[in-house]
Amino acid sequence: MDTLYTVVMSQLVIDGPAYQTGVLCEPILRSLPEWFGIEDALAQYVADMERLPTFLAYDEGELLGFLTVKQHFDTTAELLVMGILPQAHRRGIGRALVVRAQAWLASQGVEYLQVKTLGPSHPDEGYAKTRAFYQALGFHPLEEFRQIWDEHNPCLIMIKKV
Repeated sequence: MDTLYTVVMSQLVIDGPAYQTGVLCEPILRSLPEWFGIEDALAQYVADMERLPTFLAYDEGELLGFLTVKQHFDTTAELLVMGILPQAHRRGIGRALVVRAQAWLASQGVEYLQVKTLGPSHPDEGYAKTRAFYQALGFHPLEEFRQIWDEHNPCLIMIKKV
């Protein structure tokens, strides 16, 4: 782990980027079945965390959340997957992870950041809150697609300038 990129916020510590974090982060994904209830998708996220940069949020040594990023091109990247333990929601951990990952991506020359989430044409209250979270961080809806995941799970792509 590159300690140059460690940020301390009161008792919250954000480490990263780290690699080979699938085993650490899988229990967090499994604690969020309303977002990560499709086993094949969950397994793919765990596999991705083995090779992609991941930021880890700790409080007094306990892992509370993570965020994994994927750089698609020299100047573009994606917030691939983020999970926060349910009991740690609404404490600023997700925001801290995004801010830290965004700073690191900027240092790598990334100019644009995207995130995919369930689109607004699907009436899911939890994902409405997810979209509001990303909008509060400066992401803007770009387009909703039914071809990326499937007809019943419309994918909204949100973007922001880093």
